Amino acid sequence: MKKSIIPLLLLSLAACTAIPPKNSDNICSTFREKDDWYDDAKNSFEKWGVPIHIQMAIMHQESRFVADAQPPRPWFLGFIPLPRASSAYGYAQAKDETWDGYQSKVGSWGADRDDFADASDFIGWYCNISHTRLGISKLDAKNLYLAYHDGHGGFHRKSFLQKPWLQQVAIKVAKRATLFQRQLGTCEKELQSESWFFW
Repeated sequence: MKKSIIPLLLLSLAACTAIPPKNSDNICSTFREKDDWYDDAKNSFEKWGVPIHIQMAIMHQESRFVADAQPPRPWFLGFIPLPRASSAYGYAQAKDETWDGYQSKVGSWGADRDDFADASDFIGWYCNISHTRLGISKLDAKNLYLAYHDGHGGFHRKSFLQKPWLQQVAIKVAKRATLFQRQLGTCEKELQSESWFFW
């Protein structure tokens, strides 16, 4: 009887960790609720140099911190499911081929798109390439997002110029990054202290 309870407890714990933060518009509240996320985002920052507030602003735009987020599935005649418009999945909304490339380049074969630490590392990795390949500053949330959304080739071709809606979204991401940076300035010492105490 006891043996059968353990797997149920583990499944319940996993489900709890996948629940989006209650207040995703406040980075301090998010990091306090998800007590390992700050360390994960900080690890990505130390590895790739992309600030925490920019990582989180991109992830907020892509998935609202929903672990298994996917593009909506269209339905034919209201009841026949059709293929999704994209293979984007997880916190970072990475597509299959892009995620495969990340795993191959970084050697993270066990990385999962619905794992926050892996998604944070992916965003840092992708934006670092945007910096080295396209010359985008790692502090430029707007253009990092444009390259993230349209791909490095698309950004190089300036495909976003034909997408006024995407330019508006990129501005929104930049504003959220600024908000998150300001919020983080009020709680980062506390988060760092808690992180040190935990270890």
